[in-house]
Amino acid sequence: MRNILNFNGNWSFTKETFAEIPKAVSESWESVTLPHTWNATDGQDGGNDYHRGTCLYAKSFKKDSLPESKFYYLEIRGANSSADVYLNGKKLASHDGGYSTWRVNMTDALADENFLVIAVDNAPNDRVYPQVADFTFYGGLYRDVNVICVDETHFDLDYYGTPGLKVTPSVSGSDAKVEIETWVTNKEDGQTLKYTICDKEDATVAELTTAETKVTLDIKDVTLWHGRKHPYLYTAKIELLSGDGVIDSISTRFGCRTYKVDPELGFILNGEEYALRGVSRHQDRWGIGNALLPEHHEEDIELICEMGATTIRLAHYQHDQYFYDLCDERGLVIWAEIPYISQHMPTARENTISQMTELITQNYNHPSIVVWGLSNEITMKGDTDPDLLENHRILNDLCHEMDKTRLTT
Repeated sequence: MRNILNFNGNWSFTKETFAEIPKAVSESWESVTLPHTWNATDGQDGGNDYHRGTCLYAKSFKKDSLPESKFYYLEIRGANSSADVYLNGKKLASHDGGYSTWRVNMTDALADENFLVIAVDNAPNDRVYPQVADFTFYGGLYRDVNVICVDETHFDLDYYGTPGLKVTPSVSGSDAKVEIETWVTNKEDGQTLKYTICDKEDATVAELTTAETKVTLDIKDVTLWHGRKHPYLYTAKIELLSGDGVIDSISTRFGCRTYKVDPELGFILNGEEYALRGVSRHQDRWGIGNALLPEHHEEDIELICEMGATTIRLAHYQHDQYFYDLCDERGLVIWAEIPYISQHMPTARENTISQMTELITQNYNHPSIVVWGLSNEITMKGDTDPDLLENHRILNDLCHEMDKTRLTT
């Protein structure tokens, strides 16, 4: 069975520079607990001279401190803005983009005694967005880090940080059809998948056991997700079964709703006019930077709801999964976007594509999200650059190819 171990504790941190990745920490390193940013103070003094460069996080651990499994994945939920992962001196992976989840298969590099180093870099460059904006590009491992332990056959962990299942509801009258798609690594003959949909009270409303990785289930007399008025959520669960029982299990919440935008009537949710009164939200606060804890996200959502807002533009990048979950629960209508902002860089097109792919794959199941944002104020230096326009066409086509249910802007 899958085990997820939080890896936030007992890290060492340094801003020192090294000719090569160190094999141990010294007394000069600082002990930190994640989430952590090195710009919590200098990134908020208004000087725009905060430290930007490569800093190192290191952690020692024993293999027998992890649950016994066949595969071990390191899950990094936010490392701004680029990062390299080294285990026992071997480079395992690199990632560009500071706001999304990504994973590293560290199975083959594990030893009995392990020394893990993550080099995080927020220095200026011409390949990763954002580089110019009116907010701080906080450096650090500023969200959770986990180790995911799974059997040889498991739901996919390699594709763009996806949760492993994709849920697409379609409402028709009083019922809904729910398409569920999943991906299995090393699937063997004879193994089956049990799909279950539960209501808010955890009662089963639909289920199916099959060998297929893409199915459609029906919900009779569906309860709609209706914004702040009634943000009703279902749960889709998939169990991977063999003769020995459950090998792996994953789940996600989702909501059933319809919406459209009318030029005269505005936003229409489930056939009713629904007023959008909104705010924009950044993921930082005084003295903490972007290394927010759950209680900070909860306080933000409470304040937003208290003021009567019904919608949020989550500026200008992918936010923490926990905040999207809160938006689902509270019925906020969400505009989600990537940090393709202020200055177009012809050398960074691939980064816009990868960040958009991550945004959609990781957040597809959230009913609160109704629109994918391609860019923000990207025409500050003009709107006639052919490469800029082509980049937008590529992103817009990508969004509609990956998600035929949502709008783009």
